[in-house]
Amino acid sequence: MNNAQAADNLLFPDWPAPENVRAVSSKRTGGCSEGVFQSFNLGDHVGDDPARVKNNRQRFQTLAAMPNAPFWLQQVHGIEVARPEVNLVKGDAVVADAAYSCKAKTICTVMTADCLPLLVCDKAGQEVAAIHAGWRGLAAGVIEQTLQHFQAKATDILVWLGPAIGPQAFEVGAEVRSAFIAQQPAAHAAFRALSDGKYLADIYLLARLRLAAQGITAIYGGEYCTYQQAEYFFSYRREGQTGRMASAIWLE
Repeated sequence: MNNAQAADNLLFPDWPAPENVRAVSSKRTGGCSEGVFQSFNLGDHVGDDPARVKNNRQRFQTLAAMPNAPFWLQQVHGIEVARPEVNLVKGDAVVADAAYSCKAKTICTVMTADCLPLLVCDKAGQEVAAIHAGWRGLAAGVIEQTLQHFQAKATDILVWLGPAIGPQAFEVGAEVRSAFIAQQPAAHAAFRALSDGKYLADIYLLARLRLAAQGITAIYGGEYCTYQQAEYFFSYRREGQTGRMASAIWLE
């Protein structure tokens, strides 16, 4: 791995994960895609040249020094959780929005371009998961559904919040606010009213509140905005047709 290239084109979580846990998130730079997908698009469902996507995915694997190819999901803003070691054996095309594994060298991976990626591990370094959480999946319980797979206690789980749309840019309707507050009254703090009946939502805070409700307090990350930081990240809200970043986690 070229350390300079990795540092330029990848993000590495700043969290106290065990030594055998590897975690990474891509930026939009460092690939070979062109036009609206420039340059490190990892999504094969957005209209990019398949050969370029394949090349970018190989670059991602190489730059991150992954022991195997990432386990890619077909994401649908739902709450299904894949078990790669099971699905790989079956050869399934997996429709899911999270992946969990307790097997070494299994690369749990999610793609985003404004939605929130969460990377999860236990303090013992025996379990990992990657979660794709847009507001629909978040409200429907994708975090809670994923955590049910963990054997570790909530107090022994670490979570990193990867790059997502920030609270100054994530405009939503009143129905989104209502959906969260109906489940968790404290969620009102994650919404700021605008003059047109819309709200600015803090997806990072919404995730933190739901994690806290599960007893998880070791939460890291959450400092980026995919919408505002166009030089680093793809943003569906900003660009419409665009590429996808990926966030991945595995056990060595």
